[in-house]
Amino acid sequence: MTPSPMSAAHSPAPRGIHKIFLGFAPGVGKTFSMLSEAQRRQRRGEDVVAGFIETHGRQGTGEMLAGLEIIPRLRVEYRGLWLEEMDTAALLARHPRVALVDELAHTNAPGLKRAKRYEDVLDILAAGIDVVSTLNIQHIESLNPVIYRMTGVQVRETVPDWVVERADEKVLVDVTPEALIHRMERGDIYAPGKTPQALANFFQPRNLLALRELALRQTAEEADAAYAHLAGDEAMLERIGVCIASDSTGQDLISRGWRLSRRFRAPLAVLHVRTPAEPTHNPQLASNLQFARDLGAEILTLESADPVRAIAECAREHRLTQLIAGRPRSPGWRGYLPHSFLPRLIRELPGVDFHLISFERPATDAGPEKSRDPRAAPSDPS
Repeated sequence: MTPSPMSAAHSPAPRGIHKIFLGFAPGVGKTFSMLSEAQRRQRRGEDVVAGFIETHGRQGTGEMLAGLEIIPRLRVEYRGLWLEEMDTAALLARHPRVALVDELAHTNAPGLKRAKRYEDVLDILAAGIDVVSTLNIQHIESLNPVIYRMTGVQVRETVPDWVVERADEKVLVDVTPEALIHRMERGDIYAPGKTPQALANFFQPRNLLALRELALRQTAEEADAAYAHLAGDEAMLERIGVCIASDSTGQDLISRGWRLSRRFRAPLAVLHVRTPAEPTHNPQLASNLQFARDLGAEILTLESADPVRAIAECAREHRLTQLIAGRPRSPGWRGYLPHSFLPRLIRELPGVDFHLISFERPATDAGPEKSRDPRAAPSDPS
C-alpha cells in the first residue's frame, strides 16, 4: 500500500550522525580539531552551526570560529549567578545540517529541560541533525574508577558508555604528554594563574602517560569490536579499492591492488565508473574486469556523470581505507579523469590513503591485452 502524503510528511526523520573527537586531557586539541572539520565542511557547502563552543580563551581556537554561524547562548540565573548554556530549542528551530557541540559531559544549569548536555545532543540527533562533539577519556562513566585509581582525581561529570558506543565515529586527538606540558607552560591551555596548580596535580607526567595509554587502548578496542561486528569472526583492518578506466593500465593497477591486499590480508574491490559518454561495450574494460574476478576481487561498476562523487560515495559505503589510481597519459583517460579528479577525491575522503601510480609509457587502447597474473611476479614493487 502506498503511504498517503500526510503519513509521509509525518514519518520520523532519520537519526543524525554523531562524531566525537576524543582526547585524554584538556588542551590536546579536541575543539580545534572539531572546528577545523567544521571549516572544511562549510567550504564544501554544508550548513554548519556552532551550538556551543568553549574556547577557554585560547586564541588559536577562537580564530577557528571565524565565518561560522553561532547560536546565541541561553542565559540562566541560578542563585544570583548568570550561567550560559546551549540554547537547544533555538538550535532545533534553526535545524542546520551539522551542529557543533563542545564538552559532551557538561552538566546543565538546574531548571533546564535536560540535565546533561549529552541529553541535548540525543534530542538534536533525533531531529535528524548531525552532531560533532568533544569528550575527554576521563568522562566516560565506566572508566571513572580507573581514572581515580590512576590519578587520584575524582571526575564528577560523566557520560554513560552507551552514549559513546552509539556514536557513529570516534576520532582520537593525540599529542605527546611532553608537548601537552609545554603547551601548559606557555599558557596555551589555562590562564597563567592556574598553570602551576594544574602542573602539580592533574598534569603530572605520570598521569598524562596513563591517561594517554587508556585513550589509545579504548579507541583500539572499539575499532577491533566495530570491525569484528562488520566482518564476523575475521575482522578486516584494511579494505583496498582500485579505480580503473577503460584502458590497458587497468590490469597494472589491479595487480598492485591485489598485492597490497595480500600484504594487509584485506579484501579487494575494483571500481569503475561508466560515464554517459563511454561506450556500453568495451573489450579492454571487459578484460580488466575479468582479470579482477580471477583474482577474487569484488567488482563495483557505477554509472555517473560525476566519477568523483560516485567513487567517494562507494568508498564510504564499502568502508575502503586505501585507494589506488593511475596517473593518466592517454587522451581517453583525460576525458574521464580531469586534473582536478585526485584533489577532489582526496577532499571527499579525508580518512582514506591514496596511491597514485605513474606509468612510464603511454597506455595503448587498441584492444584488450592478455591478462597478466601478478601471482607469477617474483617481487612486490608496490
